[in-house]
Amino acid sequence: MVKNESAENYLEAIYELSKTLPVVRSIDVANDLGFKKSSVSVAMKNLKEKGHITVTDAGFIYLTETGLEIAKTISERHEFFSGWLISMGIDPETASDEACRVEHIFSERSYAAIKKFVEKHSK
Repeated sequence: MVKNESAENYLEAIYELSKTLPVVRSIDVANDLGFKKSSVSVAMKNLKEKGHITVTDAGFIYLTETGLEIAKTISERHEFFSGWLISMGIDPETASDEACRVEHIFSERSYAAIKKFVEKHSK
């Protein structure tokens, strides 16, 4: 894992946007996250240097294998935590906002234990 909440959020945003857009650009990420394009450009440079994304000459952003792995992990955690909160009566918007914060703090081991516990006790 990246162990950097900001980087994980960017990778997750690229991943989610790539599901609905033919190509993802910095402006798409900026609009999705509500950030300035200049801030996103700096983040994209950092993600590229770490080998998590590639950027074409046309500005199209693609996740590398490691970037995709991280993005899928964070996205899965987000879906799990938001779904769990919604099942407890939290409104979807609040659940999604809070899941976005919680998805980053647990180690893989702790997350697996939480998920196992919730799934066992949800039946």
